[in-house]
Amino acid sequence: MIQQAPSLNVLGDALSPCATDPMTGFFRDGHCNTCDEDQGNHTVCAVMTAEFLAFSAYVGNDLSTPRPDFSFPGLKPGDRWCLCAARFLQAHDEGCAPRVDLAATHQRALEVVPLPVLMACALET
Repeated sequence: MIQQAPSLNVLGDALSPCATDPMTGFFRDGHCNTCDEDQGNHTVCAVMTAEFLAFSAYVGNDLSTPRPDFSFPGLKPGDRWCLCAARFLQAHDEGCAPRVDLAATHQRALEVVPLPVLMACALET
């Protein structure tokens, strides 16, 4: 049996979980894993803020409103969520990027977001 290598984070270590309450990730497995079908590159593990949630709604992606038809509870400040890398970069460029958990941010985020940008937004450890 061939064993699949673990996903890696932006630091080159094994990818840590992002969140399970609410359950996040493209695969809704609590990790910011990705695949070719994930056109949004949902790889940045971010801690929601009121400012970012307002920005996201303003640019057309309301993450605060519950959507029971998609089993989506709606996010509130403090929730962790796997964001699209491009949306994170856009929020950074607009000055309202949320904090990032580098250990839980998939290495494919680096295809869109430079590591120094992610590091500047890293959670305090």
